[in-house]
Formats: sequence, C-alpha cells, structure tokens
Amino acid sequence: MPPAVPSPILRRRRLGTELRRFRELAGLTGDQVIDRIGWASASKLSRLENGRSRPDPEDVRILLDLYGVDAESRDELLGIAQEAGDMRGWLLKNYPVMTPQQRGWAEIEAGCAAISEYNPVLVPGLLQTPGYARLRILSARQVDARAGDPEPVEDAETEVQARLARQSLLTRPDAPRYTAVLEEAALGHRAGPPEVLREQLAHLCELALLPNVTLHLLHRDTRIADCYLPPTAFSLYRFADPQDPETLAIEGGFTDVMSTEVNTLNRYKVVFEWLCSAALSEEDTITRLFEAAGRLSEAATPSTVAYGSATAPVQRRPSGRLTDR
Repeated sequence: MPPAVPSPILRRRRLGTELRRFRELAGLTGDQVIDRIGWASASKLSRLENGRSRPDPEDVRILLDLYGVDAESRDELLGIAQEAGDMRGWLLKNYPVMTPQQRGWAEIEAGCAAISEYNPVLVPGLLQTPGYARLRILSARQVDARAGDPEPVEDAETEVQARLARQSLLTRPDAPRYTAVLEEAALGHRAGPPEVLREQLAHLCELALLPNVTLHLLHRDTRIADCYLPPTAFSLYRFADPQDPETLAIEGGFTDVMSTEVNTLNRYKVVFEWLCSAALSEEDTITRLFEAAGRLSEAATPSTVAYGSATAPVQRRPSGRLTDR
C-alpha cells in the first residue's frame, strides 16, 4: 500500500520549485510579483518558493493566475498546496505528543516508501527504547546547558514521548521499507548502564523480525571497502510519489542538513551499499542480537533466562565483541 499521506516537507519544496519555475517563465522578478499582487513583504514569496512556510491555497491561486499557468498544472499545484496545508491536522491527530524537532522528522518520514539509516555512535531514533532515548536527550541537554543555551521549552519526558510517537511509522499498515546499519559502539558500555542496554537489545530483536525492517550489525574492526570511514550519521529517504525527490539528511549532532542534490545523494547511496556489504547479513545480525540480549540477561539474573526468546537461534564461537559482553 502507498503511504496514507505525502510528506509535507517534500510537498512544500516541490510546490516552491514549481512556483519559482513558472515565475521565471513569466519573466517576472520577485519584487515585480510583490508589487502586482500587493503583498506587504517580499519574504512571503521567498518562503513559499523555498518551501519554508505552510502554503495558503488562496495565495498559490493568486500566483498561478498572475503567471498564466495552464489548467492541468494549476490543478496539480493547488492539490499539492492543499495537501501541504492539511498535514498539520493529520500530525496532530496521529501524533498527539510532538515537539517541533520531532515534528520535522515525522513530516519527512510521513510519505516514505523506503528509509535507509546509518549512525556511527547511536541507535537511530526510530529504533530507540524509552530508556535509551532518555539518556541521549538528557546527555545532549547537558552540553546545551554548559554552552549557555536557554532552557528547553519541552521537558525531557515530552521529548521522549514525541520520539516514541514517530516509531509507529514502522508498524502501521502502510509501513515503509526500513534498513539500518548498527555500529557496535551504539550498544557498547559507553551507551548506557546494563539495564538500558538489555532493554534496547531486546527491542532490536523484536524489530528485526518485522517483515519491513532489516538490520545489519557492523563490528568495530570490520573494514569498509578500501578502509573507508563514514564521518557522519545520515539517512536516505525515498518516497511513494515518484515526483517527490529522494532526500538525504545528514545528522551532525547539534545541527542537521538536508539535500536533494542528485550527485550528493548518489555518494551516500554508495557509502550505504559499502556499509551493508561490510556488516553482518540480516540473518547473522538477528542471531548476534539475540545472543547479546541473552548474555546481558543472564548476567543480570544468573538463575533465570530473561526475555525467553532472547536465547540465540544459533550458537556461535565467542568473538570477544558485543555478543560476549
């Protein structure tokens, strides 16, 4: 099934690109458009053309009339404007707890047919448990406080719940195809106390068995291609509507960058293929995750076998890595 709603971010960008194209075809500058339609600020047109504001269909209709756009293109663009505007109500209905930061990610994920993610040090947000997410949020806020940033508007628990709300994406009827490469460091001792890691490993075991989810575990000493080292976390988004451009999100810790530039996207696609090739297969990853969850459970309660099904499907020789901790 196609996703229930298109991505509003992509809709706004697509609409903006088309509005700019038709303005240029009409031979008009931005200042000329503002003068002719009587808008108070030139920034209103700039925000529309750059996809930075939620479009008002009536504003879009005025622009299309000015540019003399043909009926077919006009109907298509008015439909896109309507979808982008209606998305706010859809988000509020489906994500009753949502912060501005998490809403941004939820908007781009909404219309996805496929998501590919890699993070060199963290479990991606769509896979995090409440305990793991809470640690990540609180530790980042310590940096903000030391840097003199103002106190966040939302408390940490609201941010945790907002992040968890996004995860319903993976289990909805029209769920996208999701693939992630997980580094051992994301589940190592530095990531959190044993009880948090046990919960996170058990959760990954459950997610790895979903038909639309593929996880690959990458050992810390495994060589990637010709000694390539991925410098940043990144996500690749492909959308159900072929007119919506594939999108890259580069996560830099305290700032995120998004791009639809084809050459840049192709480079990250190559890197993701290298990562998947270097990492364990889907089947071996599931085995190792179950082994790791079982070992941590046994360490916590030696007289019982915690998580039941977390016993490894196939026993393998100890490697001294994550699965033996």
